Amino acid sequence: MAKKRKWISFRTVLSILTAVLVGYVVYQNWPDMVDTFYHLSDTNIFVLLLLIPEQLFMYFACGQIFFSYLRTQKNVQKFSNKEILLISTELNFVNHAVPAGGLGGLAYLTYRLRPFGVPAGQASFLYIFRYAVTTVVNYAQALVAIMVLLALNLIPEEAKWVIPVSLLMNLGVFIMLSLVVYVAVSKKRIEFFSKTVALVINASTKVVTFGRKKRLMQYAKISEYFADIHESVKIAKQNKKYLKKPLLWGFCYSFFEVATYWLVAISLGRPELLPFILVGEAIGSVFDGIVPYGLYELGMAGVMIALGVDFPTATIITVMTRVFTLIFTILTGTAPYYKVIRGKSEQ
Repeated sequence: MAKKRKWISFRTVLSILTAVLVGYVVYQNWPDMVDTFYHLSDTNIFVLLLLIPEQLFMYFACGQIFFSYLRTQKNVQKFSNKEILLISTELNFVNHAVPAGGLGGLAYLTYRLRPFGVPAGQASFLYIFRYAVTTVVNYAQALVAIMVLLALNLIPEEAKWVIPVSLLMNLGVFIMLSLVVYVAVSKKRIEFFSKTVALVINASTKVVTFGRKKRLMQYAKISEYFADIHESVKIAKQNKKYLKKPLLWGFCYSFFEVATYWLVAISLGRPELLPFILVGEAIGSVFDGIVPYGLYELGMAGVMIALGVDFPTATIITVMTRVFTLIFTILTGTAPYYKVIRGKSEQ
């Protein structure tokens, strides 16, 4: 009797694919890692060591944006602070390992929160909410930083174009988020959007497969997904008090995200660069969820240089920060991520 062929499981394929992507990210950043190693002698190591607790608290604050809201929902199971930190660490690992403009993180968060009773639409709502909160906070921080730089006359005349550009870029994000809310608050609009998405996906599938596969997504599934988003937005709109704690944690997260760069700057003896970092972070955050990892820091360094920070310093700060966060992300996120993929995560 012929033996049944054993196919490689999806979890095995995902594990191998993740390892390849992490290897690719490390390979791409290897020159920067070597460069960072040579610049360690120029830094205060004790200040750099503060990045360890700072990063852990930043992960925890990110998780609390989601979970402080989920605690208000009756359909969600209870979870510990350890689980909050672990899930946030895993999410950060995925966002670094999968250069897909944040889509990998969204897919992973949806998968990770499912055992807790969180529907996919609600997870998406929280992911968008986190992006909205951090964008608003970064925008507010940048405005304060710009006013400080103008008051101290620290922005070169030829670099003042950065001000309207940063304001317009963030305004574009606000308009996009407003459109998302506009669609999500109306049941009719969300149904129309669901039908449109289903039609576009299935039509594209038919074209790509030359008619062999006529349908990739069922309208009922897409409709259910967007209905969950609609319900989450509706609940949040009716109970604005549910958003107070997530907003506060969003402020904490945004502050510590900037603090990562600032600690590196302090270790190099340049604490006065905080306002420049704030403006660069505001523009970088626009790209954070929509472009592959790496362009975020490139844009940030470009803004700092345009504002008058010398090229070597701006480059070293952004490169060293990227290298340290990447190494820390891999060291802290690999084990819990693979534990989840193997189906051995604790809940």
